[in-house]
Amino acid sequence: METAVASDPFVASLPVFAKFESVADIDNYRPLPDGWALATADIVGSTKAIGAGRYKTVNMAGASVISALLNALGRQDLPFVFGGDGALVAFPGSALEITRNALAAVQRWVADELDLTLRAAIVPIKDIRAQGLDVRVARFRASEAVFYAMFAGGGGSWAEAEMKAGRYRIDPAPAGARPDLTGLSCRWNPIEARHGEIVSIIAIPGASRDLRGFQFLVSDVIALAGRQERDGHPVPVNGPAYSFSPAGFDLEARAVAPAGRRWLSKLWILFLLTLAAVTDRFGWTIGRFDPKIYKRDVASNSDFRKFDDGLKMTIDVDADVLQRIENRLKQAEEAGICYYGLHRQKSALMTCLVASPLQRDHVHFIDGAAGGYAMAAASLKAKVPV
Repeated sequence: METAVASDPFVASLPVFAKFESVADIDNYRPLPDGWALATADIVGSTKAIGAGRYKTVNMAGASVISALLNALGRQDLPFVFGGDGALVAFPGSALEITRNALAAVQRWVADELDLTLRAAIVPIKDIRAQGLDVRVARFRASEAVFYAMFAGGGGSWAEAEMKAGRYRIDPAPAGARPDLTGLSCRWNPIEARHGEIVSIIAIPGASRDLRGFQFLVSDVIALAGRQERDGHPVPVNGPAYSFSPAGFDLEARAVAPAGRRWLSKLWILFLLTLAAVTDRFGWTIGRFDPKIYKRDVASNSDFRKFDDGLKMTIDVDADVLQRIENRLKQAEEAGICYYGLHRQKSALMTCLVASPLQRDHVHFIDGAAGGYAMAAASLKAKVPV
């Protein structure tokens, strides 16, 4: 029987930085131990699915990878990153079999319940280092209770490319297999832009391999976003609005219950949402649960910016700030310092992992509501030489 994987000192020893501009400093990162591996996954044809209006479903599929692996391993502290239409999770080699089974199960769930194809791979760190690359990790303190892993070294991008080429592949589990997706939810309305537009940006090192120049670029873009209120954070400080969308209920119910019992899950989700919305409206609390504190934590704990072998941000900015950022990116791209992709939309989406609303370490993944990172990545890919 599969059991939780024991913690180890590596994650606890990772450097922590509280100012996001430190994300570009490689001295803040530590290499993953030799015996570790990367689990990576993404949706095949995500651009087509997004074009059909299935943004929330694509995001749910990407977040389900993180949920399935953390639950299977019994470890909430493992380094991971959400990519919109996929995810990456680093894990110790002792957890290989559990991770393989969880990836296989989540592939089957995505196919059966979301009608999407999730490809997945497990890539050993030793194979990445054999290519002259590395996977280095740091932790960014997003709030008092939540840290997000940042990745550098090029190894994560190489692992993703290997997966897309069909290597290191994990096959889906047999029909009927279900991963443990406890805590996976999407109970918030799309978050409308308050300053101008929601912009998803990806910038990666360019052909010149001028890493110091790229570090300056990252610092400049972060500083330009810092001209906006709360650094362009798309989520209001007091949290987003609750969603009573039937489609959202259906997605969450599919995550937690098989078809025969899904209506009970939907009723329970509706009850919890109504209770939270009413108590929030009237300023009530339920035992130790204070909905206003919870919603403020939702905003503080959101991953609207990250570093994953490059800068990724989904920010709410006005026309002036956006123009300055785009001009800086164009200048750097022309100098060979970066490649970048940028996608504009009117709102952002949030997908969540909430072990318990009574704990403050719930995490919330942000993407653009009209394609976000997947569309920015498609724009970037068109510029990168094969």
